[in-house]
Amino acid sequence: PGFAAVASSASGARFIAPSAEEIARIRAKHAFLKPLTVPANSYPTQTAPIASLGSWSFVLTREDLPDDVAYRLAKTLHGNEATFCKKLAQACETTAANTVAAAPRPELIHPGVMKYFREIGVVR
Repeated sequence: PGFAAVASSASGARFIAPSAEEIARIRAKHAFLKPLTVPANSYPTQTAPIASLGSWSFVLTREDLPDDVAYRLAKTLHGNEATFCKKLAQACETTAANTVAAAPRPELIHPGVMKYFREIGVVR
């Protein structure tokens, strides 16, 4: 990602995050943003965890993506959560449960994905 390239450059990067008070103020205005912690050593020269805000990773598709394709995509991603987490610390946050928790409204999750999420018990 671009930010990793900047952090790896000769001049490096400076990591600036909002204070706890600023996080509360931002969340009051933008509830879709969730508290998150960027684990230490996620980027070059970043030796401490960083408390901040963000949105979860989203996989966006065309509206008419067939349900069976969305189902298989969700199943594949969920089946590889542990592998992704071992390769990239931030990926530990990208889970089926967090996807459900982060969605502003359940109906925004593709029906094929919801079918899979029901099967594994992260939604009813």
